[in-house]
Amino acid sequence: MSAPIPTTLDLPDEAATIAAALRLAPVLTVGDVIALSGPLGAGKTSFARALIQARAGAAIEVPSPTFTLVQTYELETGTVWHVDLYRLSGVGDITELGLDEAFATAITLIEWPERLGAHLPEDALSIRFETAGAGRIAHIASGSRPWTW
Repeated sequence: MSAPIPTTLDLPDEAATIAAALRLAPVLTVGDVIALSGPLGAGKTSFARALIQARAGAAIEVPSPTFTLVQTYELETGTVWHVDLYRLSGVGDITELGLDEAFATAITLIEWPERLGAHLPEDALSIRFETAGAGRIAHIASGSRPWTW
């Protein structure tokens, strides 16, 4: 039975961050966009890595796309795009990345989604990580659609 996604998650350690990603991974479908924001070191990449590995059903290598901007994963469960917009130089680069295609044909995980401005789909699930002592807190906003997990 699924339940609405909570608005706040206490993530006291990396294991809790991974558990949250494992819980979300199986409910995602083509066209879902997950916007992961927060400061450097807040857990965005750890969350994305765990989610992609869960979708893959294996501990595959999931490098941070900080320098490549985009990593794609052709999985049995569908294509996943992992996007890091930290180094995006301008909104014009969005078209070159092919994000419109990803939004239509894949599950898209976006780190630094604020760089997209109005180009972020309104139904994206937004997860904002913040540090809290040795752990993290994830603030979740469901956009224009009800998300459950």
